[in-house]
Amino acid sequence: MLEIRDTQELTAAALDRIDADEFMPEDELTHARAAVREDEAEALAYLVDPDTLLGELPGVELLQASWTSEQVEYDPEVEEWDLDEEDEDDDEDADEEERA
Repeated sequence: MLEIRDTQELTAAALDRIDADEFMPEDELTHARAAVREDEAEALAYLVDPDTLLGELPGVELLQASWTSEQVEYDPEVEEWDLDEEDEDDDEDADEEERA
C-alpha cells in the first residue's frame, strides 16, 4: 500500500522525468504528459522502475509490469486495513495443516 500525500509534487516529478527523456519521440511525450496529469499511478510508473526494484533476484525475470490506482480513505481503525491480521490468519492455517 502506498499513500501519496502530495499529488502535485508527484506529478511534477514525473513530468520532469518525462521531459528529461531525450529518446522519447514527441508524440509519446505528449501522451505521457497527459497520462501523468490524469492519473497518479501513471506518474508513479514514470518514477519507479520495476527492474531496479527487483534488481537481480535469483530465479526472477520481469516479463511485464502494470500499474493501477484507486482513491480510498484510509482509516486505521477499520478492521479491513489491519494487514497484520491477514498474516495471523495465514499462520493459523499453516499450523492447522502441519497438525493434519
